[in-house]
Amino acid sequence: MGSSSSSSHCFCEICTEKKPTEEMFNNNNSCVYSFCSDCIIKHITIKVQHNNFINNNEVSCPGVDCVDHVLELEACSSFLPKEVIEKWNEALCEYSILGSNKFYCPFKDCSATLIDDGDEGEVIRQSECPICHRLFCARCYVPWHSGVDCEEFQRMNEDERGREDLMVKELAEEKKWKRCPRCKYYVEKTEGCLHITCRCSFQFCYGCGLEWNQTHASCKRN
Repeated sequence: MGSSSSSSHCFCEICTEKKPTEEMFNNNNSCVYSFCSDCIIKHITIKVQHNNFINNNEVSCPGVDCVDHVLELEACSSFLPKEVIEKWNEALCEYSILGSNKFYCPFKDCSATLIDDGDEGEVIRQSECPICHRLFCARCYVPWHSGVDCEEFQRMNEDERGREDLMVKELAEEKKWKRCPRCKYYVEKTEGCLHITCRCSFQFCYGCGLEWNQTHASCKRN
């Protein structure tokens, strides 16, 4: 009798309760984890409501450290509420239509879903978010980096990409300031020779930016 009772019940690893076998979720027998249908419904509902999908709009398995299995709509539709199925279907349709053309406004207080509908081969850099009406770079997917092309922007360190940093860089180019090759501090020469000693003690040529040596006394760049 004890063996029969034990075999007709399974342990749910979410609610930690024993449930009758017929109340357990069977993910096509592909996962070693065991969950009851009630817990799986709650798990999927939360994921779908928050658009928290993985891969091609699949729902992650709730098993601890389970990365090999996912939950698909086809395997779950028989017991899910109608509104959850409809929202999951909408997400699948949106993914298939938008695909890789979907991205988000880079301003964190907006994050509107946008679509890159540019023609093939057409390069668009400066664009405006239709929701918050702020400019961003459609190639780098960041707020607009005025005065800096995309290739140069990508070469910049993360701590140099802020709006204030870009404004200083644009001003430096306008004023023809130079940067110390060692510490990257901006230097302005108002008079005197090309021999510059930076605040970090590094000596360089203001004309060509190379480390100063005896040959730079005749450097023609300024």
